[in-house]
Amino acid sequence: MAHPITAFQAAYISIEVLIALVSVPGNILVIWAVKMNQALRDATFCFIVSLAVADVAVGALVIPLAIIINIGPQTEFYTCLMVACPVLILTESSILALLAIAVDRYLRVKIPVRYKSVVTPRRAAVAIACCWIVSFLVGLTPMFGWNNLNKMQRTQELNSSHTEFVITCQFETVISMEYMVYFNFFIWVLPPLLLMLLIYLEVFNLIRKQLNKKVSSSSNDPQKYYGKELKIAKSLALVLFLFALSWLPLHVLNCITLFCPSCQTPHILTYIAIFLTHGNSAMNPIVYAFRIKKFRTAFLQIWNQYFCCKTNKNATSTTTAETGN
Repeated sequence: MAHPITAFQAAYISIEVLIALVSVPGNILVIWAVKMNQALRDATFCFIVSLAVADVAVGALVIPLAIIINIGPQTEFYTCLMVACPVLILTESSILALLAIAVDRYLRVKIPVRYKSVVTPRRAAVAIACCWIVSFLVGLTPMFGWNNLNKMQRTQELNSSHTEFVITCQFETVISMEYMVYFNFFIWVLPPLLLMLLIYLEVFNLIRKQLNKKVSSSSNDPQKYYGKELKIAKSLALVLFLFALSWLPLHVLNCITLFCPSCQTPHILTYIAIFLTHGNSAMNPIVYAFRIKKFRTAFLQIWNQYFCCKTNKNATSTTTAETGN
């Protein structure tokens, strides 16, 4: 029999639903903007679409599954594991998309003349496909055996088969903290974040060198090119910074859980860390809207073409009909 939802759980569910209601439409708008605007069709924006797809899935899939886990239903072990794994897949997909974006910006400023011949649409598509394949392999590793099944069976001294092993479904119940810290964080989260930091530092260094070099030049085109690249690089670096700020607290808490089992982490900190990770999916469209002019223009175009003007047309049609009568 299901347990009644507490007031705290109700508050948690409300916040999660609010995040989903911001994240899903916002990231669909990003995908829509790239699809309809020819100026947003280069490799960088294809990688941004891949990131937006992952963020849509966080709002539409991960948040509902997180709510289910928070309620703690009685499920078979591997069913619970399947509920817990999507967030691992989508987190890794977001990290690899951010890494691809960083590498793309580096190539744009390092080899601007040869960039289009090196970063072709076909190669960008292959890179995106590889990011998703790696994400599934990393995120589904617990399904392949690196989980808490044996640990739980030893603890409860059960000899039943896997299909009969029913548990209260919680993330930490099925996902191994060794996997989360040693494999997920130390290999697939922290190194890519540090690598992206180094890449963006080099991007800013290259851009500033070019801008300083071109100040005395009679040609304004290179200066305009690198000035535009600097603005976009700053915006995408901000996306990276917000991602790190949103995800590192939860990984730090996982490290505390693994390395200091006797340490009692306040539950409110865990929930705040979870809200930050889910809320990150809603941040990116806001950054694009305020920081990248091409996106802002595309968003306004969608609003005027499909919402604002449509409303005005309906109102005009109604007025005309009434006047005719």
